[in-house]
Amino acid sequence: MSIKKQFLKSRPECKVTFKINEIPGVESVQTVKVVGDFNNWNIECDPMEQLKNGSFSQVMKLEAGRKVQFRYLVNNDIWLTDDEADEFADTGIGTSEKNSVLVL
Repeated sequence: MSIKKQFLKSRPECKVTFKINEIPGVESVQTVKVVGDFNNWNIECDPMEQLKNGSFSQVMKLEAGRKVQFRYLVNNDIWLTDDEADEFADTGIGTSEKNSVLVL
């Protein structure tokens, strides 16, 4: 997994590129979605694009100057935390799982 941030000079936005190369323990990946507070945790959001090499990628423009929480949703069933996030936060659902946090 990787996250690339590019802050725009002309607007208070950050262009964030989310990328997943492989998902350990998942044999057949059909869809991967980036779900977070920036899209109201909507699991019906657009999936990441699958590239020719089998990896998944998505670019989003997010408001700069704030923190956003997110997780990846694989095959509408498996939630993953990105280890390359800036910070981590409790999911708030009583599990030991953590949300990824980006500082923008």
